[in-house]
Formats: sequence, C-alpha cells, structure tokens
Amino acid sequence: MATIPWCFILALFMVILLASPNASEAKMNVIDKCWRENPSWRSHRQQLATCSVGFSGKMTNNIGKGVTRYKVTDPSDDPLNPKQGTLRHGATMIKGKVWITFKRNMHITLQRPLLISSFTAIDGRGVDVHITGAGCLLVYQATDIIIHGLRIHHCKSQPPSSVMGPDSKVIPLGQMDGDAIRLVTARKVWIDHNTLYECQDGLLDVTRGSTDVTISNNWFRNQDKVMLLGHDDGHLRDRNMKATVIFNHFGPNCNQRMPRVRHGLAHVTNNLYQGWEQYAIGGSMSPSIKSEANFFIAPKLGNKEVTWRQGSQADKASWKFYSVGDVFENGASFSSQTGLGGAKPNYNHEQSFKVGDARTVRELTSSSGVLQCSRALKC
Repeated sequence: MATIPWCFILALFMVILLASPNASEAKMNVIDKCWRENPSWRSHRQQLATCSVGFSGKMTNNIGKGVTRYKVTDPSDDPLNPKQGTLRHGATMIKGKVWITFKRNMHITLQRPLLISSFTAIDGRGVDVHITGAGCLLVYQATDIIIHGLRIHHCKSQPPSSVMGPDSKVIPLGQMDGDAIRLVTARKVWIDHNTLYECQDGLLDVTRGSTDVTISNNWFRNQDKVMLLGHDDGHLRDRNMKATVIFNHFGPNCNQRMPRVRHGLAHVTNNLYQGWEQYAIGGSMSPSIKSEANFFIAPKLGNKEVTWRQGSQADKASWKFYSVGDVFENGASFSSQTGLGGAKPNYNHEQSFKVGDARTVRELTSSSGVLQCSRALKC
C-alpha cells in the first residue's frame, strides 16, 4: 500500500487549520469579535469605535469626517512646550477629532500628568507602549475619549503643577495622587485592552461627576487600590455616574476596589477575579451595584467574602447591591444582598449587549490586557 508523503499531509493540515474558525476567535467576547476578526484591522483602525458596549455607547463621535491621524514618533515629554511627534502634542494640542497611533515600541516617562482633550483616541495596537511617570493620564472636563492598548504602570504622585492644555492655554493642576488613569468631570469614555499595575495610589479613578464610562478587557494586577468609582462621600454629583465594568481580569495580587463605588450605578459583569485580600467589590453612600455573571476565585487563605459595605445597618439595608448568576470558587461568598433587581442598567440599543454565562468568563477574558498584534496575522 502506497504511503502518503508527509509534505502532503502537512499541507492538508494547514489548509484545514486556516479554513476552520480560529481557536482564539471562538473565545472572543462581543467587543473583540466586532473588530479582531478583520485581518486588515491596521487599515481600518477606526472600526474599533463602533465596537464599544455598555454605558459609553458607541464611540462614533471619534470617527468620520475631520479626523486628524497623528503618529507618535518621539517618546520624550515636555509638559509646557509639547513637541510635534510626542504623545502630549497629539493628546492636548490638536483641535477636533484626533486618532493617535505609535510608530514603534516605546517607553514614555511623563514629566507631569498628561491632559487628554475631547474627541481623542489613543490607539496602541500593533506596538508595545509603556507609560510611566508623574500622575500619568488625566481626562479632565473632556468627552468622547478612547484609551486602548497601553501598558500604564509605576505612576507617581505629583504636587500641584501646570501643563499646556487645549488652545495653547496653560492649565493649573492640583495634587495628583499617582493613578494610572484619572477621570474628572468626564463623559463618554471607553477604556479597553490596557494593562495597568503598580501605581502609587490606584489604577483607575472615575470621579467628580464623570459618567457614561465603559471599562473593558483590561488587566489589573499587582495593586492595593484598583478602581474607584465616585470621588468621596460628600460629592453628590456622582449620584449620576454610570459605569460598565466588563470582560476585565483582576489579579493576581490585587487587594481591594474592583471596584469601590460611591453614590452611582455600576454594572459589573463577566469579569474574572483572581483572588483579593480585603474584598473585591464594595461601596458606600447607597450605590447601585449589579454583579452579574462574574467568576470569583477566593484566595486560598484569608477573606473569602467578595463584598464590603461602609455605612450604618439602616443605610446598607437600602442599597441596591446584589449578585445575579455569579460563580464562586474556592469558598468565595457574596453575603447580605439588598435591593434585588433594583440596579438595572436600562441600556439603550447602542449600549446593550448579551451577558455571557459566568462559566465562560475564563474564555471571555482570556485576551484581557494589551493584545499581541502581528502585522501578518489577525490581532
């Protein structure tokens, strides 16, 4: 009986492999499936803006006519006289819509916080971009912001300072605590596929009346305070805050605030929790928190309880803070549920999405953080 040449078998195997659905595609969540299946994503980068879900809605205000395509070529940083080619020049100095990409891998050390103007998309796909330094990214009184594909870490506190802002005006800034990303009175912000870790204060703050925010596909690790939604107990404007936290990977080595919510509404869904020390999800000041179809893996030792609540017993009894369809492993627990059914997101058509079964969360979050994108293959 004639044998089949090995080279023919190999060629046949490659044809079958290429013709079959990619294994990674089978694991894609609804956001990634929207654009990652396109092998020409580099030529159609702005397709990304149509893929967001949750409270940010679609980011179509960032695309269309009049978009300036800006490429970062210089990793240096001058807070008061931003040079052409630097990230600060693109994020702050250009009027109107701007879509920022990077020419090559780079490590940017910010000398002062980076102020991001309205209608700015920072797109780190296809290269490896690290951002560190003083204060890191600040979205202040701005709207329609996309932050995608960045490694932001080792951000340090910054005393009051000044930076160049829009319209070539010097903007005075107060004390910055050392967060990777801070939103202050911001609206319609999408933070997707970033890797954030080891900052002096926290990794993400959404504060002072910020709202319509989606936080998706990020990897948060090696941090005490991870995510704060709501400035402080006395800041009542945060009652209008709405945030969607979806497809993120928390851990390893995260302590608390994943997220910590004050006043507003948070839909926390399809996230993977790889342990905690104090707690995973908590809050104060009567927040509305719907924990839905998340996968909680309690630490081997220590606190197994997912939640934390600050306030009097009467106050906590009035909260809308409950679990729907979550999966708990290694003894994890979600106690004292209140206000069942009351924290409804009520998404409109462009915000809505189908929540995945919690048992699929490992797959849905398997690509969390910065993606490894090749020039020759799909992202």
